[in-house]
Amino acid sequence: MKLKEFALRIGLSPTTVSRALGGYAEVSEVTRARVLEEANRLGYRPNINAVRLATGRAGAIGVVMSRAGEYQFSEFMSGMAERLGREDIDILVTPMAEEDPRDELQIYRRLAESRRVDAIVIHSPRPKDPRIALLHQLKMPFIVHGRSETEVPHAWLDIDNEGAIRRSTEHLLDLGHRRIALINGLEGLTFTTHRDLGYRSALQARDIPYDAGIVGHGNFTDEVGFRLARASLEQHPRPTAMVAGSMMTALGVYRAARAMNLAVGKDLSVIAHDDVFPYLTADNMAPSLSTTRSSIRSAGARIADLLLHILSDGDPIEIRELWPVELILRDSTKPVPRDMSA
Repeated sequence: MKLKEFALRIGLSPTTVSRALGGYAEVSEVTRARVLEEANRLGYRPNINAVRLATGRAGAIGVVMSRAGEYQFSEFMSGMAERLGREDIDILVTPMAEEDPRDELQIYRRLAESRRVDAIVIHSPRPKDPRIALLHQLKMPFIVHGRSETEVPHAWLDIDNEGAIRRSTEHLLDLGHRRIALINGLEGLTFTTHRDLGYRSALQARDIPYDAGIVGHGNFTDEVGFRLARASLEQHPRPTAMVAGSMMTALGVYRAARAMNLAVGKDLSVIAHDDVFPYLTADNMAPSLSTTRSSIRSAGARIADLLLHILSDGDPIEIRELWPVELILRDSTKPVPRDMSA
């Protein structure tokens, strides 16, 4: 069925139907909903190439993938893909082999200037992120998964990283722990800074000094979690509790505890942040893992929604979403052992 035939059958002009399907802001939500409902009922699907030619859009969203955070990246992309697929919008993924910021900027510039994408998602922002300034200068629509302190106005969606780690640390303090280690993300990223602030503020409120010797930074992987956890547990006196930045990190913490003949939930309490992976659940860990929880797949779907809004002439400056996290207590966090209490 061609556009003109479909428009005739539902009693609207081809222009109105085209604009409704293309997401133009001047089409009312009532009309848009009617067109979509009729399209589903009649089995009409617009010619994608014709739509892109008519709208001047590429029909794709750009994402640059680095080697860091690959587990979180896959879940985030799944959420985006599910949402964008309903709009016949593709995702163009550009891999970045090196972590050199200069190369990274070149990748973003090339992606924006190629006009192969209509908008770009920025991941893992830094406090003064040059990618934000670059895309703003190039007038390329974009949204940041996270936040940046740059003065350049930008749309963003983030979780309350500071609050998540503060609540985790406070929970362990309430259980009597005083030597609490932290395994954080890579240094220099905004979310890492926020998590460090949450950790420090919880300690400061209880007059507990900050000890850099039991704080580690690195990618969220099992191996990094194992190495950093073991380094902290070799300190004297050793930590009685640990805050892990992710579920993958927590796997390494559990492994390090076993290697040192320590029982999680007895000799060592552990709490982690859970991005809600279908293949790694906190309930199925032994013992079950206490977590702060926020679905990264849901974040991906919401980012897609917000990008569609921006591409429909929505004001990106008004898009600032800070998601709370949920604290779920399980068997991995217990009161400090009597022989280790101060």
